[in-house]
Amino acid sequence: MKKIIFFCLLLLATLLASCSKEEHEAFGTIYGVVSDNESGTPIGNATVVLSPGGITKMTGSDGLFEFLDVSPQQYTITVQKAGYQTNRKTVTAVVDEKIEANITLMIQSK
Repeated sequence: MKKIIFFCLLLLATLLASCSKEEHEAFGTIYGVVSDNESGTPIGNATVVLSPGGITKMTGSDGLFEFLDVSPQQYTITVQKAGYQTNRKTVTAVVDEKIEANITLMIQSK
């Protein structure tokens, strides 16, 4: 009888412990460098838009951009800079991973 009561209490404690665990949302990071297609020179002050979500970042003078804490899903990155053709890239964010998404821009034809 004592074994049955002990077993029931142990089972109940296990069930309660599993119900009280906090669920944590997990995110990923998307980062990269925007550079000139021909020279490979980083492009600063380029506009980088992450969709869905419409989050906009500007590249630094080193061409770097970074989107932190993005939900795991597929995104389109659109990059624009005056004098260059717009370029897009599709990437998939993964939980607890940093996804590199380097993008090149071509000088706009006149």
